[in-house]
Amino acid sequence: MAMVPDGSTEVLLSARGVVKSYWKGRNEVPVLQGADLDLDRGEMLAIMGASGSGKSTLLHILGLLDEPDTGEVHLAGERIDALADRRRDTLRNHAFGFIFQFYHLLPELSALENVLVPQWIRHGPIAYWRHRPRLRREAQDLLERVGLGHRMTHRPAELSGGEMQRAAIARALAADPIVLLADEPTGNLDATSGQGVLDLLRDLNRERGLTMIVVTHDPNIAQQADRVVRLAEGRVEEWSPALA
Repeated sequence: MAMVPDGSTEVLLSARGVVKSYWKGRNEVPVLQGADLDLDRGEMLAIMGASGSGKSTLLHILGLLDEPDTGEVHLAGERIDALADRRRDTLRNHAFGFIFQFYHLLPELSALENVLVPQWIRHGPIAYWRHRPRLRREAQDLLERVGLGHRMTHRPAELSGGEMQRAAIARALAADPIVLLADEPTGNLDATSGQGVLDLLRDLNRERGLTMIVVTHDPNIAQQADRVVRLAEGRVEEWSPALA
């Protein structure tokens, strides 16, 4: 984790007093009820909690995929939840990388093409084609790094679950994010493949100093992070094995 001059850790991403409810018909369903969270630069943080506790909701709010009813989200000291839509879209594409349980790879594209999707979005067609050789090399390097150098031309249907998640990780890294947000990244994998994905995330955290949040319901996975918090009754609390 990065240190500031006084030796303390540097908070990169934070939530303050985040409240979020959803509606089922006429019934309001509260999910987050004043959630506070600090994520230090270079930290690998795990968020645990029961199903429906709001783990994914908090992750989506932190990554600007959703908005809080009330409360604030700050990135590097700047409030980001209240930005204009266009600035939110730009920041989401540049600052955050997302990994989901079900991969969300485009089935008609190869692994390499899926990794290039964020660059297509970021640059637009004209600029993308101008920089295409460099961007393809970078995408190929990412697939090599996640162990898929031999599967670049394969489509998702030709990949195993673990391979699809590795391709999704490479895609999330393509835009060089400041924060990686992973929502149950091993939830759809067997134990061996899941551990391989966690090992890869841990290595990326250590090698690149990549700041990340991993949402999980599994204490064994959570304990591989630097720090673990738990969502309960809409609020964030520190967690330790003794509380499990």
